[in-house]
Amino acid sequence: MDVSTGLREDERAAGPRAVTIETMVPLEMAMRAEQSGVRRAAMDHLTVFVLSLMGGAFVAFGAMFATTVSAGAGGFSYGVTRLLVGIVFSAGLVMVVVGGAELFTGNNLIVMAWASGKVKTRAVLMNWLLAFGGNCIGAIITAGLVFWSTQYTFGGGSVGLVALTTANAKAALAPVPAFTLGIICNALVCIAVWMCFSARTNVDRVVTIIPPIAAFAAGGFEHCIANAYFIPLGMFIKFGASDAFWTSIGKSAADFPDLTWANFFGNLLPVTAGNIVGGSLMVGAVYWFVYLRGQRGA
Repeated sequence: MDVSTGLREDERAAGPRAVTIETMVPLEMAMRAEQSGVRRAAMDHLTVFVLSLMGGAFVAFGAMFATTVSAGAGGFSYGVTRLLVGIVFSAGLVMVVVGGAELFTGNNLIVMAWASGKVKTRAVLMNWLLAFGGNCIGAIITAGLVFWSTQYTFGGGSVGLVALTTANAKAALAPVPAFTLGIICNALVCIAVWMCFSARTNVDRVVTIIPPIAAFAAGGFEHCIANAYFIPLGMFIKFGASDAFWTSIGKSAADFPDLTWANFFGNLLPVTAGNIVGGSLMVGAVYWFVYLRGQRGA
C-alpha cells in the first residue's frame, strides 16, 4: 500500500482508470428506482408499518430542528432565515434514506415499477396506505413527545411561538393553494430520492438530498407528513400550554383561531393529493416514460 495515495501497487500500476469515479446515468437510476419499487411493494405489511413509524418520526425531527433554528434566527433577513430552515429540515430525509425507513411521499416513486407491470395496483395502494398511516402516527407521537418535554418553552417561549405561527398558517390554507403547494413540494422530495439512486456512498446521498429538500422547505411548500407534526404540535401547545408560557410570548390561544382538528384534516387532504400528483406524475411517471416505457413487461 502506498500511504501517500491510499492505493495498492497493482492499482497504481493500472494508471488513472483505477481511480476514476464512475457516475450512474439516468437510465441506470431509473432501473434502480424500478427495482426499489418492486422490493418495497413486496415487503410484509408489519415491516412497512414499523419502518413508516420511524419515517414519520424522522421527518418530525427535521421539522423540530427547523422550528428551533427559525426561532433563533430573528437577526437575519427573511431569505437567509428560510435558507437556514431549509438546510436543517433536510435532516429528516437524510435520516429516512441513510437510516432506513419508509416515507409515503418518497414511495410515490413505486409507480415506476407499477407502470412497468412489475407491481400490482393493490400492492402499490397497500404500501401507500401503510406508509401514510405509519408516517402520520409517528409524526403525531413525536409532536406529543416534543410538547410533553416542554421544548416549546425554550428560548423564552420563542420556539413555541414559531411552532404556533407555523401551524396556524398551515391550518388556514385554502384547498387550492394547499394542493398546489403540495404538488411542488413532493416533486422536489421525489427529485431528491430519485437523485439518490445515483449515489455510491452515504456522503453522496447526504449531499444529494440537501439542495432539493432545502428548496422545498425554504420555499414554504406543503408536505403532508411534516404537517402531521407541525399542526398537531401547534394544537397541543394551544390547548395544553401553561399560563406562564402565554405570558412569556405575549399571546393567547385566541390569537391562533385556525388551529383546529377540522382544519388539520382540511389541510391534510389537499396537501396529500398534491403530494401524490407531484411525486407520482411529475417525477415518477415522467422518468418512467423517458427511460423505461420500452421495457414494459420485460
